[in-house]
Amino acid sequence: MRPLPALSVLLALLPASACATGPSLEDRGEVTAPPGDSKHLTIGSAGFTESDLLARMYAALLGRAGYSTKIISVADREIYEPALESGQIDVVPEYAATFADWLNTRENGADAAPVGSPDLAATMRALRALAGPRGLIVLDPGRAVDQNAFAVAAPYAAKHRLKTLSDLGRSGLPVRLAAGDECVQRPYCAPGLRKTYGIRVTAVDPKGVGTTQAKQAVRKGQDQMVLTTTTDATLDDFGLVLLADDKHLQNADYLVPVVNRSRAGGEGVRKALGKLNTVLTTADLARLDERVDSWRRLPEDVARAYLESKNLIRP
Repeated sequence: MRPLPALSVLLALLPASACATGPSLEDRGEVTAPPGDSKHLTIGSAGFTESDLLARMYAALLGRAGYSTKIISVADREIYEPALESGQIDVVPEYAATFADWLNTRENGADAAPVGSPDLAATMRALRALAGPRGLIVLDPGRAVDQNAFAVAAPYAAKHRLKTLSDLGRSGLPVRLAAGDECVQRPYCAPGLRKTYGIRVTAVDPKGVGTTQAKQAVRKGQDQMVLTTTTDATLDDFGLVLLADDKHLQNADYLVPVVNRSRAGGEGVRKALGKLNTVLTTADLARLDERVDSWRRLPEDVARAYLESKNLIRP
């Protein structure tokens, strides 16, 4: 596995689209060539811990299957998705509902109705319908999901017997919510908590999504709940616990590999990456994130150790 190149090199991806190997605009919807199987693949990481870990696991699994790989880090989806279409990047880890909605707005405009939903099957159908004409194949999702989630202080949960968001709604307790500014209007956040669960959200404290400041506010009792994610590895450090989204307010953001059809659409890539689906869980992913973010382990070491522990690669 080669080192991740500098961002200045990656920015060269965009102008190179003139030599794209993906479908031209006029040919979209008519991708009929058989899937390709290049033995030299470029894997894209979106530049944050979880994406980097997944990219490195993909590289190790593909290497075990006989492919040579390199990893590049491109934080901006507006850059790496066109590069994926053009074949400059061959494989990226993505999130089903988020990527479906992103492609939908790119195809149908910023005001397009969302196609991602809590229904995984419906989300995957919509995502594949949008990805296919762009020369992309969305492989099967695994068991791991990185969704928005809500956490409260453990003593608060114990005192009020809270395990689910429905429990909080039935309690009638007033809730000041630590989250991002957009939570006031986003349907998955304050409006959804009120409508779906009947939670008395009295205010949104704009401290960001899962930030240290937001978690400290909940630990100290200044706020009662924080918006974070299902793979947040630092909740224990703040004495926080997640409340289960038992009515499925959040979208189905399951992890899915997305590949360039003409270069990485063959059965070899599908089988190699599919092995991760059989073992990787949401809890596993949170622990892996923790080893990098809190324990300061190298992502490549954490990724390799996990795959070895699951007998997916040799030590």
